[in-house]
Amino acid sequence: MHKAVVGFTALALAAGTIVGTQLVREARTDRLAVTTPATTTSDITAHAVIDTVTTVAPTTTTPPPPPPPTTTAKPKPTTTKPKPKPQPAIGAPCSATARACIDLSANKSWLLDGAGHVTYGPVPITSGRPGYRTPTGTFRVQWKDIDHKSSLYDDAPMPYSVFFNGGIAFHAGSLSVPSHGCIHLSLAAAKMYFNTLHIGDIVQVVP
Repeated sequence: MHKAVVGFTALALAAGTIVGTQLVREARTDRLAVTTPATTTSDITAHAVIDTVTTVAPTTTTPPPPPPPTTTAKPKPTTTKPKPKPQPAIGAPCSATARACIDLSANKSWLLDGAGHVTYGPVPITSGRPGYRTPTGTFRVQWKDIDHKSSLYDDAPMPYSVFFNGGIAFHAGSLSVPSHGCIHLSLAAAKMYFNTLHIGDIVQVVP
């Protein structure tokens, strides 16, 4: 009986030791579970990415040299030469380029060659009366009519008309009665002016 108790006691102690050891192991396991953080899949992936990243040395590029400074050339001052004054004709108070010259104050007129030389004249004229004064200036022959009649003054005859300023013309007319602006010539002079002057020729009237 005593041996049986002793055996039972020994068996119980052995079982207790085994149970205690198991409890100690379980306790350690629980403590490790508490103190050791769980490793997640993202942590593993992060470590893997960090391990595989390689450091690339920065590349340095030399900037291009700055463009050379642009110099804007200053424009040269332009000087306009004054037009030369027309040379006077020889023997008439007009410029050398005129083909017909009229001097209102002297009541005379000339034909010229366009180079300053008189070819005909001076011849007597009459010009516009007060209120119809013949305008001064430089004009050009516009048109001619050998048998013109005035559309303003009762179809008054104006033979051998050479128009140079609108309705103003050289034509045959009275050398004693002033006109309404036209230049009256003798019949012979009017024929000469009509045959000599052409469209575009310069007519100059001086006061």
